[in-house]
Amino acid sequence: MSSLDSLELGQNNLTGQVPSCIGNTNLGVLSMSGNKFEGLIPSSLENASNLQEINLGYNLLNGRIPSLGNLLHLQLLILENNFLEAEGWEFLASLANCSLLETLEMNGNVLNGSLPRSVGNLSASLQRINVGNNQIVGTIPIEIFNLASLQMLAMDQNLLSGVIPSVVGNLDQLVVLTLSGNKFSGQIPHTIGNLSRLSKLSLDNNNLSGNIPASLGNCKQLAVLNLSFNRLQGPIPSELTSSTTLLSFDLSNNNLTGSILVQIGALLQLLQLDISFNKLSGQVPYSLGRCVQLSSLRLKSNMLNGSIPESFSDLKSVDQIDLSKNDLAGRIPEFFANMQFLHQLDLSTNYFEGPIPTGGIFQNHTAAILDGKAGLCASAPATLHQFPVCTVKSKKKALLLVKLIPPTAIALISFICFVVTILKRRQAQAAPCYKETMKRVSYGDIVKATNWFSPVNKISSGRTGSIYIGRFQFNTDLVAVKLFHLEENGARDSFVTECEVLRNTRHRNLVKAVTVCSTMDLENNEFKAIVFDFMANGSLDMWVHPKLHHNSPKRVLSLGQRLRIAMDVALALDYMHNQLTPPLVHCDLKPGNVLLDYDMTARVGDFGSARFLSSVPGSPEDLVGVEGTIGYIAPEYCMGYKVSPGCDVYAFGILILEMLTGRRPMDAIFTDGLSLHKLVSSAFPGRLGEVLDPHLSHGYRHPCDRVFMRRYMVPLIEVGLLCSMESPKDRPGMGEVCARILSLKEEFFEFC
Repeated sequence: MSSLDSLELGQNNLTGQVPSCIGNTNLGVLSMSGNKFEGLIPSSLENASNLQEINLGYNLLNGRIPSLGNLLHLQLLILENNFLEAEGWEFLASLANCSLLETLEMNGNVLNGSLPRSVGNLSASLQRINVGNNQIVGTIPIEIFNLASLQMLAMDQNLLSGVIPSVVGNLDQLVVLTLSGNKFSGQIPHTIGNLSRLSKLSLDNNNLSGNIPASLGNCKQLAVLNLSFNRLQGPIPSELTSSTTLLSFDLSNNNLTGSILVQIGALLQLLQLDISFNKLSGQVPYSLGRCVQLSSLRLKSNMLNGSIPESFSDLKSVDQIDLSKNDLAGRIPEFFANMQFLHQLDLSTNYFEGPIPTGGIFQNHTAAILDGKAGLCASAPATLHQFPVCTVKSKKKALLLVKLIPPTAIALISFICFVVTILKRRQAQAAPCYKETMKRVSYGDIVKATNWFSPVNKISSGRTGSIYIGRFQFNTDLVAVKLFHLEENGARDSFVTECEVLRNTRHRNLVKAVTVCSTMDLENNEFKAIVFDFMANGSLDMWVHPKLHHNSPKRVLSLGQRLRIAMDVALALDYMHNQLTPPLVHCDLKPGNVLLDYDMTARVGDFGSARFLSSVPGSPEDLVGVEGTIGYIAPEYCMGYKVSPGCDVYAFGILILEMLTGRRPMDAIFTDGLSLHKLVSSAFPGRLGEVLDPHLSHGYRHPCDRVFMRRYMVPLIEVGLLCSMESPKDRPGMGEVCARILSLKEEFFEFC
């Protein structure tokens, strides 16, 4: 034991007590979490001067916590979810000597009494304090806000009272602030708006009052906002919709008034919205249908009126909708029956009327709740809902419509034929990638789908084109419309190239074209656009570099997701290089051109620079001169080499290294001959932790993530390094790359 440096026994079912002599060793790491150890923490730990990490969380330990002030190298102390007691908080005062301490997690114990002012004497390097789920009373000691390096402050589920000090705004590094489940009163400090890095703010289940401060809109990286179960009043500040990274938005059980913000449609990443049990009025905004990733929508117990917006048909991923106890009226939309993920629909206690849709969720009366104040009727006697069958009046109205429709239709068809004849004179030839199976769309269709190319609908813009989100009147699915800037040099060639690629390829990991449009606009200017399936989760670049995208999600890619994405992109390149005749080279592979759909499947897109390789050696089509992005362009381009699959292999290697380090190949640190490849290579394999994305290191405590770091990360990094070798002769082909990554993926997911 004397020579043992690390003892890791976590996530087992070990019983008994922690050995009393455990401190009489030279251990640097002691991890025994996730077992069933009971009794006291051995006092011998006070003398284990080499310890850097102690993790005894999730056990049955009780009694006092030893004073660990002699552990001058201690960086991490995790004692969460035991039955440990404060006993005067002497252990906390002693930790002031641990100047390297970065993490202190004591949540889920029976710590009682007031948190002492000595908490402010803890290490200046301290990044995480978690004392939630204890029995701490009194106010928050003002000294805690002197810990300027704090990234997480969690004091939820205690008995704390008083006001939230305004000096909380001094913690400008704070990412997580959770004070829920206490007895705080007074107003929410407007200084919280100074916390520009804040990702999670939970102040729910307190006695807070007053208005929601508009300054919260300054927290541009906010992903989770929970202010529910307080006594907040006034309108919802429009500034909150500036935090377009919001995933969960809960203002329920307050006294909020006014209407639901029209700007809420800007929250494209929103997964959960709960503003139930307030006093909100007005109509449900049509723009809410733009929040296409919503899984839970709760607007219960307000004073909302009007009808359910048709835009709700775009909420393909929604699992739960609760609009009960409002003043909504009109008919229940048919599209609810077609929502395959919808498992709970509560429309009760409103003023809906007319026939109840059939099929889908309406076949289960416990899943679709419709009772109370409703003038609804069943379209047939055999229905699960106890409503009367729709009356004969409806049939008479239908018969009247049958009589009126024919003459109206004849007149309408005649008018349409006249208009079509006029438009055909202005119609250009079909685009080169148009297929008969594609839906024909006109310039007018695209204009309407994109709200006249509204800036609100614009997703991105480049030199040769802009991309808009839209929805055609003949289809409920969202689409992405790529409009080419034909006045720019190369834009027309880019359109033709992309059409040629889309016409000759078909693979699950390549973007799919819905249709194309090549015509004239209203001013007789040439107009070209390609319509794609909408990729709900944006680009890989948004996920790897969230700080550079104000509207990107704050969620972090898990290790498993990064591995799946690497596999998807590798399969796409293998298909292009080895399964197409002639082979296809992308020539501009980068994270911005890797798109992620609803289930995070990666699809390679933007083929405006792509090249089909000629079978004739030395053909001009194979020569250098293609466009690309600096940092991803293979070195041989600068040496006169022809276009080859090795160019994509190099870019793929850089993409892998970028995805795992979080660094762009053109970051400012890469000067004087240093490159992303050289940076990672210099740390490979022993010091990879120094260059990896910090978000990956946050998962070390999960067993699957730790195993991945040890057994799978090194091989995956090796793939990235091999692919980005300077000489094309030293790079593997995509077939070999696919085999390597597939083996890693299968082993990883079998274990985890």
